[in-house]
Parts: sequence; C-alpha cells; structure tokens
Amino acid sequence: MVFIHDTKQALTAAVALVNTLPGQLRADTLRTPEDLDAYLVINPYSAVTRRDQAQVDAVRGIRPRLRALWDVDRVGAVPLVNGMLHDGRALPRLTIHDGYDWHIHATDDDAPLATRIMVEAAMAFVDVIRADEYDRVRICTADDCDAVYVDYSKNGSKRYCDTGNCGNRMNVIAYRQRKARGSA
Repeated sequence: MVFIHDTKQALTAAVALVNTLPGQLRADTLRTPEDLDAYLVINPYSAVTRRDQAQVDAVRGIRPRLRALWDVDRVGAVPLVNGMLHDGRALPRLTIHDGYDWHIHATDDDAPLATRIMVEAAMAFVDVIRADEYDRVRICTADDCDAVYVDYSKNGSKRYCDTGNCGNRMNVIAYRQRKARGSA
C-alpha cells in the first residue's frame, strides 16, 4: 500500500493522537502543554499553535472522533469523515512550503490546531477509503492492548501495534505456552 507523503504523515499523526487516549496498557498521555509539544515535535503542523491548556483541551476533544474511525468499516467511516470535513469547513487547496512538495491543506491558515489535525486526518481517510484500503485501519490484536495503527506492510499481515511492544510480548507468551505444553 503506497500513500503519498502527506496522507501517510496525517495517518501517522492520527494514530499517534488516538493512542494518547487512555487504554488497556496506557494512561492518558496528552494532558499538558508539554505533552502537546512532545506530540508536535514528532507530528508537526503548520497551524497556529498557542501551546496553552485551552489548545491542549481542544486537541484532546477531537481524539474520540478520530478513534471512532477504527471502530467502523469503510462504509461506516464515510459519514464520520464527511462530518469532520464539514465541521472543519474543509476547502482543499494545493500548497507548497517548508521544504515539502505540493500537498493539500484543507483549512484556513489561521484555523485552530485541533481543526487542522481533524481535517488533515479526515483528508487522509478520504484517500484510504478511495483506495479501498480500509481493512488496513486496525486495532492491535494483543490480548491486553487496544491501541490503533494503520498496516503499511506489503502483504497487509501486521497484527500488532508499535505502541506497547505487543508483537514481542505476544510471541513470548506463545513461546512459553508451547514450552509448557511440551514439557508437561
């Protein structure tokens, strides 16, 4: 599965943001302006950033809407994505800046950070839906994890997230179970 740079970047940022929600293996990791700064270092946006608690709260507020995209299928994602685009007043346009080649911005340059994140994620999901690759939008299959990810593997066989070392942990559990059955 090959997506253009800005689509993959927005999907990666959406995954990272959704995975700041508290879950089975993790606490809420987006509570302070410092937490938002850490997120933005890895997932930069060209939006206006105030880095205050109000902005943190606004970004926290879109997480459940983004998380809902992992709880539906391709058809179920369409009204969610359309709602995000509508609420963000998306008006796509081509732009080039900061060393990035031509890509799409779909919000005003002065749009709030939370709106920019939500709309860019929605635009990325438009590409996923149009490419008929929604089956790669997944929730970790580890017994004790509910983190989300997008499977970019060539054959679409990824089963675990990269958040909690789940693949290694589940392989160790399976190995120990096989060993216990063999020696019992």
